Amino acid sequence: MADPADKWETNVEGKWYTDKQCILCSLCCELAPNNFKEADSGDHDFVYKQPETPEEEAQCQEAMEQCPVEAIGNDGDEV
Repeated sequence: MADPADKWETNVEGKWYTDKQCILCSLCCELAPNNFKEADSGDHDFVYKQPETPEEEAQCQEAMEQCPVEAIGNDGDEV
């Protein structure tokens, strides 16, 4: 499970985030392209936009469930 104390600073404010366990596999970017992208530093993916629709929320949830290193976190209530 992602550690909220170890979040990347590049994440936008909100309940979804990636932490420093991220290995830049970019699966989250494929599953939720409206919310995740690669950092300019080229060493991790991050949440650049919090989900705004039920579809985006579901895509973020799928990305979290599929993350091979459990680097995606959700500090809010599941929708």
